[in-house]
Amino acid sequence: MEVPAIGFPIAIQMILAGVVVFYMLTDIHAHHQNRLMSLKEASFWFVFWVIAALCFAAFLWFHYDPAYAKLFLVGFVLEESLSFDNVMVFMVIFSSFNIRDQLLRRVLFYGILGALLFRLIFAAVGTALFAASPWVGMAFAAVVGWTAWKMVTAGEADESLHDYSQHWSVRMTERFLPVYPRLHGQDLFLKGAEIETLRRQDPSIRIPAHAKLLATPAFLCTLVILFTDILFAFDSVPAVIAVTKEPVLVWSAMIFGVMGLRAMFFILSGLMKYLVHLDKAIIGLLFYIAAKLAIEAGNTIFHWPNLHISPGMSMAIVFSILGMGVLASWIFPAKKEE
Repeated sequence: MEVPAIGFPIAIQMILAGVVVFYMLTDIHAHHQNRLMSLKEASFWFVFWVIAALCFAAFLWFHYDPAYAKLFLVGFVLEESLSFDNVMVFMVIFSSFNIRDQLLRRVLFYGILGALLFRLIFAAVGTALFAASPWVGMAFAAVVGWTAWKMVTAGEADESLHDYSQHWSVRMTERFLPVYPRLHGQDLFLKGAEIETLRRQDPSIRIPAHAKLLATPAFLCTLVILFTDILFAFDSVPAVIAVTKEPVLVWSAMIFGVMGLRAMFFILSGLMKYLVHLDKAIIGLLFYIAAKLAIEAGNTIFHWPNLHISPGMSMAIVFSILGMGVLASWIFPAKKEE
């Protein structure tokens, strides 16, 4: 028996708004301290957001319906697991732009806000598209399946570090806005007297004579980060919508999942050398999601009999796939280089 649509309860809206405001306040406080997040602190905040998500699931369970809690938890786990790949790309981008120390935290802050914003936008559009036609489910299944296949082929290709400073968004920025070719503290832009001072300090750097505003590599890095947020929103949103098409549950899973992204970045920075097979589990998870999307769309389009994956079964499959990735990393660790 299907549960009725939950809609947009005021209580849930207030909780989600409070979560976002609390996240921003804690991050602004961290900026004022002007330091990076340690592994211990990152672990604390990651556990904090997981517990917060479990508390929200309990709220759904007791105040609305246990089915809503299960759907939210599956969506939350999916969002957290798919954020792993998001974090990996963030690391590569920061390395290619030589972003580190306090500047890294500032750019990461903008990147996480972008991830949250684009996911919420795509979630609103995606749920509306699903309501319009079941064939959209087949299209989303193809997108997720194609993403998984690209990850497989990328693993077989050259894994050397790509130079994201040559990304099209960077070149496009240089066409419209002059760029100062060096990092300058934590500034995203330079203007006015700063430009004149830099012009006198190093005449070898070519700066347009009448330039009133200069972008720095930190701004270009932020642009690339935001562009990758859009790409990952294409993958993340269909995956969560495959679990539930209730907009408020999709948004809830997105918000709680993204809130732990910052802590996950600093945790994985230190633990990446141990979780060497988790990326394979992510690929398997994406193939499962594509199959689930196709099955659900096919049930509506072709009226397939007895093909249904319950929220509880979906939760068990997600945890099993991720658990196998962690277990494989423990049993078969990376070989030490000579």
